[in-house]
Amino acid sequence: MHCPNCQGTQIIKNGTIHSGKPKWKCKACGRQFVADPTQHRISDATKHLIDQLLLERLSLAGIVRVTGVSPRWLQYYVNAKYRAIPRSVIVTEQKKGS
Repeated sequence: MHCPNCQGTQIIKNGTIHSGKPKWKCKACGRQFVADPTQHRISDATKHLIDQLLLERLSLAGIVRVTGVSPRWLQYYVNAKYRAIPRSVIVTEQKKGS
């Protein structure tokens, strides 16, 4: 077994997850992981597609149907996107009557 982060082989058992699967920990980098996960990371291509669909103002339910991500993950993703947008407004005063 190899660490998915550093490819190290110094792996120790470190408890179980909620479903009873064993959890492993790499002694080299400290990363914890499950050997055969049922859930997978969302790819960068899927995230890019979600960004495009958000710009097209598609509903979140529609994006879930198209991409296959969970509604909960999508809501967290959208919330993180909105938090990253700067919230500053620049107001310029216009002269009245030239």
